[in-house]
Amino acid sequence: MNGLNFIAIDFETATFRRDSICEAGICVVRNGEIVETRSWLVRPQNNYYSRQNIAIHGITPYDTHNAPEFPEVWAEICEYLKECPVLVAHNASFDMSCIRSSLSTYDLEKPDVTYYCTLQAARSIYDFCHNSLDYLCCQFDIPCDNHHRAGDDAEMCARLFLQEMSDAEKCSIGDSAFRRRTL
Repeated sequence: MNGLNFIAIDFETATFRRDSICEAGICVVRNGEIVETRSWLVRPQNNYYSRQNIAIHGITPYDTHNAPEFPEVWAEICEYLKECPVLVAHNASFDMSCIRSSLSTYDLEKPDVTYYCTLQAARSIYDFCHNSLDYLCCQFDIPCDNHHRAGDDAEMCARLFLQEMSDAEKCSIGDSAFRRRTL
């Protein structure tokens, strides 16, 4: 996987609103190797949470009371994007809509990045009865201890993408499984 560079990304939200990011996570892959995983707690607007979302990820208003807001965290993530403007996410439509909504809410510039979706790739490559991130990771013995925490999910996604790239190459699916999209 030499030459394969990307950043897997994941967000958790405080409510059903896509601009209510309460945690962001990235996993940086250079030359097919994971080199860094990071996560940030993010204070959503008004630090408001729904019980349903807390039940999913366990992050509470107490956890993010003193956390930076999205623009500060996004500025750090953009430093990584300068070096590698390629994102990978599982169910990328969700994560990319979180980015778009948050950029709009905070009136921030949209970066020039492309992205790939491990969920769409899994549906093209495999014939599993489920394609959730945790299910797929279990199928490939990818550790998934802290599912629904952004940094851990980003790393799970990175490992899954590396597996998918390897498997697509073996079965000649190649590019058809990996549709490139722009933010």
